[in-house]
Amino acid sequence: MTKQTAEIDLSACEREAIRVPGSIQPHGFVLMLDDATHAIIQLSENAAGYTGKAVDALLGAPLAAAVGDSYALTLRAALSTERLERPTYLGTVQLANEARLDVLGHRSQGLVILEFEAVKRSAAAADFRLLYPLVGTFLSRLSDATSVEAMSHLAALEIKHITGFGRVLVYHFDHQDHGHVVAEIGDPGYPSYLNQRFPAADVPVQARELYVTNHIRLIPDANYQPARLIPEHNPLTGAPTDLTFSTLRSVSPVHLQYMRNMGTPASMSISLVVKGRLWGLISCHHAEPRYVPFEVRAACEHLAQILALRIESREESDESQYRLELRRILVAMLAGLSRTPDFTDNVASVSHDLLRFGSASGVALVFEHRICRFGDAPSEEDIRELVQWLSTYSHDDVFHTDALSQLMPEARRMARQASGILAIPISRLHRHYLIWFRPEVVHTIEWAGDPHEKERQAQTPGAALTPRASFDTWRETVHGTSLPWRASEIETALEFRTALLGIVLERAEQMAELAEELGRANKELESFSYSVSHDLRAPLRHIVGYSDLLLEFERASLSERGERYLRNIKDSARFAGKLVDDLLSFSQMGRASLRPRQTNLNELVNACIERLSHDLQGREVRWEIGELPTLVADPSFLQLALHNLLANAVKYTRPRQQAVISVSGETTADSTIVHVRDNGVGFNAEYKHKLFGVFQRLHRLEEFEGTGIGLANVQRIVERHGGQVWADSVLGEGASFSFSIPKQLPLD
Repeated sequence: MTKQTAEIDLSACEREAIRVPGSIQPHGFVLMLDDATHAIIQLSENAAGYTGKAVDALLGAPLAAAVGDSYALTLRAALSTERLERPTYLGTVQLANEARLDVLGHRSQGLVILEFEAVKRSAAAADFRLLYPLVGTFLSRLSDATSVEAMSHLAALEIKHITGFGRVLVYHFDHQDHGHVVAEIGDPGYPSYLNQRFPAADVPVQARELYVTNHIRLIPDANYQPARLIPEHNPLTGAPTDLTFSTLRSVSPVHLQYMRNMGTPASMSISLVVKGRLWGLISCHHAEPRYVPFEVRAACEHLAQILALRIESREESDESQYRLELRRILVAMLAGLSRTPDFTDNVASVSHDLLRFGSASGVALVFEHRICRFGDAPSEEDIRELVQWLSTYSHDDVFHTDALSQLMPEARRMARQASGILAIPISRLHRHYLIWFRPEVVHTIEWAGDPHEKERQAQTPGAALTPRASFDTWRETVHGTSLPWRASEIETALEFRTALLGIVLERAEQMAELAEELGRANKELESFSYSVSHDLRAPLRHIVGYSDLLLEFERASLSERGERYLRNIKDSARFAGKLVDDLLSFSQMGRASLRPRQTNLNELVNACIERLSHDLQGREVRWEIGELPTLVADPSFLQLALHNLLANAVKYTRPRQQAVISVSGETTADSTIVHVRDNGVGFNAEYKHKLFGVFQRLHRLEEFEGTGIGLANVQRIVERHGGQVWADSVLGEGASFSFSIPKQLPLD
């Protein structure tokens, strides 16, 4: 190990502030101008070598002091007409020492950042005329490519031709962020990485984020000595100068060592961004230092953007065809599930379609203490253990994994049949599940070097962490994983769950009609049955399905308004389906038996917060959770009540810049009391008596979504435990909801 390598702190790589390195690469220099006065207020220390003037003489001086009056006039004119949100070519200047430099400019933090890149060009200015024929030729060739690999190969070939790099490869990031090389063009003597993988750790998270923002990065010589910025911080803000879009931005010493270890001191990376996500990179390498002029980089960036658009189009086309096939299977299954009153018999009749729907080797239905297995499914004992685990650790409407044993170690024994599962709960109160199983797919991955090298270094006490030094092929045999679940499979499974809940609801209605003692719960169920009869639910399913089909097949002939109308129709139908779902849950509250046991309220609240965290969408929420008491109650029922209260608090604090939601508890001589408070919009206390009724809303649906059933569920759950629920609020100042659970529960 060299001394330089040993001094690199790789443990800080994930925390490195790569957007504000405080220095640049020395194949050019930068001048930071005050955007208002165009005076030089910050610059790189190597500016003196290019301009022939001392740094102190340039600081505070006008732009002309560095480039001369004529060029300064030209650049100022460009600055007055260009927005400069991203680096823009402003012209080419020739300084007093005869050096010729391209000038790129962009604005950031009140600065105009001018970057001067030394070029070896006889012409006075950059020539962009090659761009049009290059793009035209590339597009015509792409139209003949039938796969992502073929398109990537064409892009690598074209970029290698116009840049002269010794090796150009295209790699795609998989769902675990590992890079898979899908295309490569290389000169003799360069190692080949085609079809090999690079571990996710090779590209830290903050570097991935930067690649999404700034699509191209050039490092002409990894052995450069960085040129510091003077002064160190932005004089206007006092903060480090943001070089996110700078083409000369200095890069991480860890990455420079990585390049040297790879034997390629020159590199250029171009982002492939698909739907706002970093799909992959076009990575160019050279065994000797190599500079690429701006006009060539611009051409490469355009080619990459065209490739990304074609990849997006190809993936959308493939996904659309797959979704259509899933929907055909879904329609066939729903027809079969409505044939007879016996739900489990109906499921058995469509078992073949169930297996096709999930591309699964096995399926299991867990319903009313029965387990029905189809295909190559695990044993009943294993399925019961899996359902117990799911009910404890999964609180979403769908659960999926392609590596079950990594989450549930006990599942290793069923890896052959169930390395991957997709499970949908078909009851909010009982452990009723439909589960698809995918078998283990043992496969060998070829890595460009040992992907676990960094992990072993981190686990060795006192060992210095270094960038990966070996890129020799390293083969790893992977066990315990299945084929991954596609997004379309997961989304369609959610639609299937909604339809199943409707079918289960219909069965529950039929059973209720046979009961001798209806009582209060059955009266509400009867009202519910009239409201969501079969004649209402079936059209809702058809509305959503046919709307999707229209959007898929007739989009080209629809006007923008027509497409908007169709989406509104689909959203309304789905809302109605959600209403049916909530009403089913409400009716079940009155009929299901309580199963009280010692319950830890803190665990229930934490589980609810974890589930709600997926819907916060970047909001700032401060949770203030006190030490809550334990009590005897039905944990499933009580968790649903807490979830409804916390979900309400999250919803009605949405207008606040910071939501503050607190949960506290107290114990009296005969009961346990829980309070949920928020700083949201509150409600008019005059109408608080209406809060806990079915379909009662104190806010307009246009302002806050919801079906008006959640608080009714809370009241029913609390009353089933023999407790009380109440609320108070000052409009505009938040709300407080409380409930009490007696220590001595009533007989159920």
